[in-house]
Amino acid sequence: MLTRQNVRLTLEGARAILAAAEARAVEMKIPQIIAVVDEGAHLLIFARMDGAKLSSVEVAITKARSAALRRAPTGPTPAGEPTVMNSLGLALASDDRLTPLRGGLPLMVDGQCVGAIGVSGGPEADDVTVAQAGVDALARFAI
Repeated sequence: MLTRQNVRLTLEGARAILAAAEARAVEMKIPQIIAVVDEGAHLLIFARMDGAKLSSVEVAITKARSAALRRAPTGPTPAGEPTVMNSLGLALASDDRLTPLRGGLPLMVDGQCVGAIGVSGGPEADDVTVAQAGVDALARFAI
């Protein structure tokens, strides 16, 4: 076979993902930056909640892009916590598109990556919790 059918994340889907993540952040009382990208790591939708750290804007987008490009959650390698050399090397080798920081999750439908969500603004564990709310929303609506 020379071609394949690809499921695509729509803007409506990205909005639902973002809304679920934002609702979770509000529930947790943590202002967050939330970015949703497509499977090619191109930004689909973005929100900066009132009071969120401005320094987290690029971090959230990078987390989303990294999760989409790697088709895996962002975070340390299986060997453990990222080292300074690994972190810098990952960023430099990818032209700042990849990050070892937690908070980016791929969006999967039937085993296929349709995009990713990246969240930044709180501790990494909270960023992951908010991102997971977006992933869970996709799972509820995907057919």
